[in-house]
Amino acid sequence: MSRKPDADAENPEWTSEDFKKAKPADQLPAAILSAFPKTRGPQAAPKKIPVSLRLSAEVVRHFKATGPGWQRRIDDALKEIANRQSDT
Repeated sequence: MSRKPDADAENPEWTSEDFKKAKPADQLPAAILSAFPKTRGPQAAPKKIPVSLRLSAEVVRHFKATGPGWQRRIDDALKEIANRQSDT
């Protein structure tokens, strides 16, 4: 593999030999594993609840066309509707 000109000298691209020497995560020493906790840590805001939701293609197209963050904008629109409903 050839190095890319903008490659990080302290973090070079792995070679096939590097991959052969690599160990699965469950075989790494505990001291190394403890440096990478499996949690995200405290959240600044309450966590959202993951759900599976089927939306019409028209709705998805509309929100995706607005660019990155389209899922958050769907959430914002639904919150606005929920707040209007609870105010009546």
